[in-house]
Amino acid sequence: MSELRDTRLEKANTLEQLGQGPYALTFEPSHRMAELQADHADLPNGEERELSVAVAGRVMTRRVMGKLAFFTLADETGTIQLFLEKAGLEAQQEGWFKQITSLVDAGDWLGVSGTLRRTDRGELSVKVSDWRMLSKSLQPLPDKWHGLADVEKRYRQRYLDLIVSPQSRETFRRRALLVSGIRRWLDERQFLEIETPVLQSEAGGADARPFITHHNTLDLPLYLRIATELHLKRLVVGGFERVYELGRIFRNEGMSTRHNPEFTSVEVYQAYSDYIGMMELTEAMIADVCQQVCGGTRIHYQGTDIDLTPPWRRATMHELVEEATGLNFEAFTSREQAAAAMEAAGLEVPGAADSVGRLLNEAFEQRVEASLIQPTFVTDYPIEISPLARKHRSKPGLVERFELFIVGRETANAFSELIDPVDQRQRLEAQQARKAAGDLEAQGLDEDFVHALEVGMPPTGGLGIGIDRLVMLLTDSPSIRDVIAFPLMRPESRPDEDPSVG
Repeated sequence: MSELRDTRLEKANTLEQLGQGPYALTFEPSHRMAELQADHADLPNGEERELSVAVAGRVMTRRVMGKLAFFTLADETGTIQLFLEKAGLEAQQEGWFKQITSLVDAGDWLGVSGTLRRTDRGELSVKVSDWRMLSKSLQPLPDKWHGLADVEKRYRQRYLDLIVSPQSRETFRRRALLVSGIRRWLDERQFLEIETPVLQSEAGGADARPFITHHNTLDLPLYLRIATELHLKRLVVGGFERVYELGRIFRNEGMSTRHNPEFTSVEVYQAYSDYIGMMELTEAMIADVCQQVCGGTRIHYQGTDIDLTPPWRRATMHELVEEATGLNFEAFTSREQAAAAMEAAGLEVPGAADSVGRLLNEAFEQRVEASLIQPTFVTDYPIEISPLARKHRSKPGLVERFELFIVGRETANAFSELIDPVDQRQRLEAQQARKAAGDLEAQGLDEDFVHALEVGMPPTGGLGIGIDRLVMLLTDSPSIRDVIAFPLMRPESRPDEDPSVG
């Protein structure tokens, strides 16, 4: 590899000596590849069109055949062939054909101008009359790459993956369209995006272990936010009736095909609404954005057809658990009774699940969650696992909460928000006690947030959607790392390091 790099460095030096510096400052393309391909699809084989064009891109392939050469040039939109004829180039400048064929490699960025020609084989080409090196590549492109079989390398060197994989480029194009589509959808409905702090003195809004850092000037421990919830609710207290934030969240937790310690979410809060209103908003927004990004609401994910056309199925957690296990958790009067029934049904009973409600959630996660393939709103959660949600208006021990499941994954979470400051304090104090007892994911007591509720918060519906999981769905991606441009990876060990150390 170093030998090849040295050879390319020599070519860069030769270009410098020829007055054709290897790293240009600017270039102005007149057209993009897809535009040329579409606008000149009518050009017959073997004919030329006297239209001057200038294009720029990366050289993907090159073939030199005596007095002719053919390069493939790629920009963001597509590719076009470069037709290089010795006689024509030498007429422009002596030695030009030899220079471009000997000093330009696959991977180089090139700017060319010329006219259009369709070869006898039907390939639309730029017949090159002028060329300029824009950036000399010192490293070779992967040899065909075959979809980049080394998955880890795809994540570590995403730039290579993007160069050689149209599918990866399409994934991140769709991600960008999804994010802008969600913003546009909310903005059109008078929601206001307001940024909240990433560094926080108290991590709250979710059950999650935070990343801890330190501010030197203030000599203050700080946390990377695990949610935007508590600050967005403060904004509702302050009088903003429709607010949201779409941004990065950080949780110091495990990594898997569906978990990354840094991810993107959108949280939405609407005054005078509740979790029913949030259901309607969720299915309408996702269906509309899916239509924009994918061209319809029926998509294909990992071999399964998914229908995102509203309305979506709605079912309570109790109903789904009883359907899957035969256990009616509403009939259990003690934790011991519920645990015995679960064991008899072949379910695991974790010791940390210290109430009927927590055991209900365990049964749901073990027997129901993975089976929810088509979009399903799971409603009415136990109060023990929902410290920020309002008590259910008619069902004791439950809260007005839903989670949206698609292809067996939680994709959204929403509440009728708890606005009673006394109740909120009691629940956060209970969370704090669990935290003190060793639960690293339990929430603490944010005194300022409780004080904000005491100032008065109107009835409000709140919603959080995991953007990365939604992108996975809309791009048929099996892993969250496929949809995060630069996922967190353990650093590669250097050749002189023992990989077993650290």
